[in-house]
Amino acid sequence: MALILNIDTSSARAFIVLSSDKKCVDAITNNEQKTHASFVQPAIRKIFSKSTFSLMDIDAVSVVAGPGSYTGLRVGMASAKGICYALNKPLILLDTLALMALAAIEAPENKNFQGLFCPMIDARRMEIFTAIFTGQLEPIFEKQALVLEPGSLNNYLVKNQVLFVGDGAEKFKKITSNPNALFGDFLYDENTLSALSYRAFTEKNFASLHYSEPLYVKEFYSASSTPKQ
Repeated sequence: MALILNIDTSSARAFIVLSSDKKCVDAITNNEQKTHASFVQPAIRKIFSKSTFSLMDIDAVSVVAGPGSYTGLRVGMASAKGICYALNKPLILLDTLALMALAAIEAPENKNFQGLFCPMIDARRMEIFTAIFTGQLEPIFEKQALVLEPGSLNNYLVKNQVLFVGDGAEKFKKITSNPNALFGDFLYDENTLSALSYRAFTEKNFASLHYSEPLYVKEFYSASSTPKQ
């Protein structure tokens, strides 16, 4: 059994999740983004006060490392690294875009969907953070910042249906006319966090406590720089 403490303060909705293998044992959420910093530690104490487990029992700590809110990412990373350092536990970094894609992949209505999954996070103006994944959550277009244009990602849309999700997808929906561009509203939750952190744990995909940093994805690219398949 892998007991994992999951921390996510990357966006407007924050999670503290205790998971056993890939199942959520308990979760506490916070929808007030300005209070994420003061939410984390009390939520962790509350989770374990209700549990038969103690903080010492965990096997790892996962944290959503980005992309996302700059302040939120720092809050989550500092909390996760502090616990790992104090308890000598491994650190797992989760990708926000992979979580968004996994939520769409596992949605029942997408069970027979054979296309690609493209999460998009609003980065203001016409900029987004994005990546493209297969139905097996394999990245085929690595995460990056992108300035949206009507022809963005056409290299992928020519050959595939692509399901776009996230608040950034609303921008693209307004400017694209490509018939292979599909749009949906799928939010990841405590179960998605539990599943992805367990996958990383079983693959021993652990991060360095000394060198781990939030994944800000600061570099920006125009649509014309989209790499060819």
